[in-house]
Parts: sequence; structure tokens; C-alpha cells
Amino acid sequence: MTESRFNQPLSGNAMPRTGGLASMMRLPLAETAAGLDACFVGIPMDGGTSNRPGTRLGPRQIRDESRMIRPYNMATGAAPFEHLQVADVGDVPINLFDLKKSVEIIASHYSGLLAHDVIPLTLGGDHTLSWPILRAMKEKHGPVALIHVDAHSDTNEDMFGETVAHGCPFRRAWEEGCLQNDAVFQIGLRGTGYSKADFDWGREKGWTCIQAEECWHKSLTPLMADIRAKIGDRPVYLSYDIDSLDPAFAPGTGTVEVGGLTTMQGLEIIRGTAGLNLVGCDLVEVSPPYDPAGNTAVIAANFLFEMLCALPGVPQGK
Repeated sequence: MTESRFNQPLSGNAMPRTGGLASMMRLPLAETAAGLDACFVGIPMDGGTSNRPGTRLGPRQIRDESRMIRPYNMATGAAPFEHLQVADVGDVPINLFDLKKSVEIIASHYSGLLAHDVIPLTLGGDHTLSWPILRAMKEKHGPVALIHVDAHSDTNEDMFGETVAHGCPFRRAWEEGCLQNDAVFQIGLRGTGYSKADFDWGREKGWTCIQAEECWHKSLTPLMADIRAKIGDRPVYLSYDIDSLDPAFAPGTGTVEVGGLTTMQGLEIIRGTAGLNLVGCDLVEVSPPYDPAGNTAVIAANFLFEMLCALPGVPQGK
């Protein structure tokens, strides 16, 4: 194999999969994003969770379960490490005892990352983290389009009287003008609610809200083609909550809901973002204490690799 000028994941033929660095895909670690095209970054927080905790352990477990991922995508033909300089830049040093301070720390940290023109791929962590990231995205790119895959709309006014929580990030982002309302797509919403209007807040803002029942028993490739056409060349952020998947696939999360998406539909959604101007992605709400076989973290790690494969600058096709 010829030597590459780009960082490469540590090969399983050079070091057993159970050895080597516990970084994302066993990539090199970097102290900053300088010189990188894309980076993996963890946010080990669960201070915003409202049900089962444990997502502070998500980034570490996702990294561990990424050890089996190989660098070439057999389905899409994408070989991201032949075209992008990628590294794991570690974790955001959040304040475990103060969620509001953590929001400020995350926003500042991502402003620093984005100063290097890098595309961050975030390992969560609870969904609160998307709000400060979107704040930094607005600072860099202006308001962005959003593809949000989730069982829940996360547009609550507050939770227990608090406006900072994992059920509120996209309402806060909207209030701060971070989103382009005609290009916000929420996919996979489902479950019980408090009223008939629970998912209508976003619709009233011009968002497209697609409930899980609309996705059952079908491919989501046509949906993603329609979304790509509507977004066009606008900067777009992808936020993927693992609880969008049915708990049969992903039990290791805090707020499971029945009747969710399949892993194949998740892959169709992520692969369907290829060709868009992706400026950042996150994968959130993996809770290892509720993931006894590790499968939820395995799915999360693979979805993050698929996001890397979909980034601008990575050719598709065999």
C-alpha cells in the first residue's frame, strides 16, 4: 500500500482490533483542528437528560466500538481518508455540574474549531449540545439548513421550568436565528404526547416534520432526494439522535419510543446527504449503561463513519 499524505486509521492487520489508541476509528489524535478537513470530537455530557442518564459515557463507548470500521465504504464507494485530512481532537471540557456553563463552553470550543475551516463530527452526549454547536455554526456560516433525525422534536419551551435541556435545543436555536426555516427537516418523530399539537410548533415555523409512521415499510431514498433538492447548496447541519431508531436496534438510549426507524433507513438518510454542503454533524443520546451488548454504540460509530463518507470533497460511486 502506498504511503498517503492523509492520516489513516490504524489497520487491523498492523495491530489487533482490541489494541491501539481508543480514538475514533483508531485515528491519530490532534490537539487542535489546524490543518484538518474534518475532525471527530466528543462531548461527554448528560446534564440535560430528563429520563435515563449515561450519555456522558457515550463518546468513549462509540470510540471503542469504532475499532472494527475499515476505511473504504463498500456500499457507496467512498474512501474519505484518501481525500480528507481527519483526526480525533478529543473531548470538549464541559462542566458536569453546570449545564448552562457547558453550553457556553461548547459554543466557544466550536468557534475555535471552526476558525480552522474544519467540519466537526460530534460524538454525544445528550441532545442539548446541538444548540451551542448551531450557535457557532451561525457565527461561521450564517443561519443553516437542518436535517434532524429523532423520535422527539426537541422544541419544548422548557423542561421543569428550565430552558436548557435535551428537549429544547432546536427551539433555542430557532430563537437565536440559527436556522433557515424553509430548510428544516425533522424525520422520525413519534410516540405519545401531551396534546394533538405537540409536533406542530415546527410546522408553524415552516419546518417539514415527518412522523415515523410516514416512513414505515418504505425506502427513504426518495425522501432524501426531495430534501436535497429543497436544500440546494445551502450550508446544512445534520443532527442524528440514536433514539430515532426503533429500540429493537438501539436500546441504549435515554428516551426510547416504539415504532422507530430501521438501521437501513438510517443509512439511507445519512447516505442521502452526500452532495449537500454539510458543515457539521452530530450523533447523540447513546447511553452505554442501557446498551448491554454494545450494539447501540456500534451503530453510532458506523453512522458517524457514514457521515464522514458523505462530506463535501469525498467522491461517491464505485
